[in-house]
Amino acid sequence: EFVHLRGDQITEAHLDAFYIFYMDTGARKWGSPYLTRDTFSLLRERMVDDLLFIFAMSDGAPIAGAMNLIGSDTLYGRYWGCTEHRSMLHFETCYYQAIDYAIEHNLTFVEAGAQGGHKLARGYTPVTTYSTHWIAHPGLRHAIADYLEREREAVEQDQEYLTERTPFKKGE
Repeated sequence: EFVHLRGDQITEAHLDAFYIFYMDTGARKWGSPYLTRDTFSLLRERMVDDLLFIFAMSDGAPIAGAMNLIGSDTLYGRYWGCTEHRSMLHFETCYYQAIDYAIEHNLTFVEAGAQGGHKLARGYTPVTTYSTHWIAHPGLRHAIADYLEREREAVEQDQEYLTERTPFKKGE
């Protein structure tokens, strides 16, 4: 069973469960989760109407969850985790449930986050996203700018490669 929680439906107990999921994913994939438990309470305090938690439930207890941010026309998927590994649980929790929510609430887009090859089979095609950052330290700013020049080229090549392999029928 899946539950979608927003606004006052989100409790500290939900955040406790989600934090366990977040830490598990970070430990398995990236090794160093950077958000604290307090971060999720602050998000709930300051952005509760813009948060959507999707929980996969088993026997009334959450076994997986996804945190999404709700924009004016887009649902942004950001974090996920689980304590039980089941086939397709990640995609159902993060992608299919998010799409259902977006359709039900008349959102135009679901932005599923970074990384992408595995998302092609789920109907997500590569899309360029942008962000703006100001780096105060001149040396660090120069090093990051240098890196980003190479990164842009690599991302463009990945996008071209993945776009050629989407599961959708190509126009003639």
